[in-house]
Amino acid sequence: MEAYCTRPRCPRPKNYFADLDDVTTLKTAQQKYCATCGMPLILDGRYMSTKLLGRGGFASAFLARDRRIPGIRACVVKQFQPAGDISSNQLRIAQQLFEREADVLAEIGREHEQIPELYAFFQVTVPSFTQPNHEEQFFYLVQEYIDGLNLEEELTQKGKFSEAEILYLLQEILKILKFVHDKSILHRDIKPSNIMRRQDGKLFLLDFGAVKQVTNVASGTVASSSTGIYSAGFAPPEQMTGNQVFPCTDLYALAVTAVTLLTGESATQLFDPLINQWTWRSLVNINPHLADVLDKMLLPAVSQRFQSAEEVLAELFTQVIPPTTLGNTPPQPQVIQPHSTFSTWELLAGAAFSGFESALIAIALSSLLPSAIITLMITSVILALIIFAQTRRWIEKTDLLIIAGITFAIVFFVPFLQAGLDIQQLVILAVASSLIAIAFTTLFRLIYKLLSMMF
Repeated sequence: MEAYCTRPRCPRPKNYFADLDDVTTLKTAQQKYCATCGMPLILDGRYMSTKLLGRGGFASAFLARDRRIPGIRACVVKQFQPAGDISSNQLRIAQQLFEREADVLAEIGREHEQIPELYAFFQVTVPSFTQPNHEEQFFYLVQEYIDGLNLEEELTQKGKFSEAEILYLLQEILKILKFVHDKSILHRDIKPSNIMRRQDGKLFLLDFGAVKQVTNVASGTVASSSTGIYSAGFAPPEQMTGNQVFPCTDLYALAVTAVTLLTGESATQLFDPLINQWTWRSLVNINPHLADVLDKMLLPAVSQRFQSAEEVLAELFTQVIPPTTLGNTPPQPQVIQPHSTFSTWELLAGAAFSGFESALIAIALSSLLPSAIITLMITSVILALIIFAQTRRWIEKTDLLIIAGITFAIVFFVPFLQAGLDIQQLVILAVASSLIAIAFTTLFRLIYKLLSMMF
């Protein structure tokens, strides 16, 4: 059986013990030591590390086997080492923080099925490999092993994610974040590699090694100073500058995760520092409402973003229905599509278009029909259809200019549709109708906002 040494600076960490290939021997064997550095290989008397899963600046993760569980259960051993030479007082504080963090991880892993469960935590003190007469102290967490691929690996294997896959991702991770945020816990390092899809399709949020339990400040807002634990490109401005972080800090990182998976591009390629904006929408073709929600999650100012995972869920879904899971196929969300919202500019542009079109249609119909009442009725029906098409986004943006241009060209090149008016009068009437429509829309929006604030 291969055993992997967990000492960070071990030059030859791989060890092999032929006798441990026998399960009975593995269960009863005495302590084994690294042949190179002398590090104990059976941690806490039960966990044998077999493979390095990943190593960062302050922690390493190993695939391990628990020899005290029937079937020699697979698990993940995470090792944390205090950086640099620290005093005994600093080591004591690190130990207290480690134990508190382990308590947090034990609670959330036990209570939420999509967070890996914490099995154990312990410390190991061993003689230093590089400094004689010195000791090194390491902290270990043992967690549930999730057999699958993380989303960064999925992106590499299969390419860009579909809109349905992103909706499912948001639906599941937002529910997890609502749970942890309600407990005054922030993740602080959400990214594709920290979201794992198990073989049966269920998503898990990993690497809570960066979490810190935070307290409610006087205002009642969950916040804490940033610890500098984050991934470049995924962290919002407040985290990058070391200021207070909030639940919406995690929401920002989740939105970055979503747009990188949608576009297949790295976060640094999607952010334009010259204009301080994310430039991803032109690379995808998705529901505008979903795009608007992601853009709001990505706003630089904390106060401008959604403030909770619950707010995002409410904006995205009229109701969240638990998805079904089928084999290794990524689950598809069963979602009731939300109504698209319109920005102020979209409303005003739509109003101008509707006014312009209705004026030209009324002029053309008055040239063809003898009755003003019939002309008014038909114009009203056509106007209603135009407005309905805009609300369903059947026509939008450049479509408005194209249709308006075609309508004007027809009236311009067909003289008997001009009702005896010259071109200058036609333009004046059409523009005036547009301005009147904009004025009424602005007034209605203002009244609506005032009533909303009152009630």
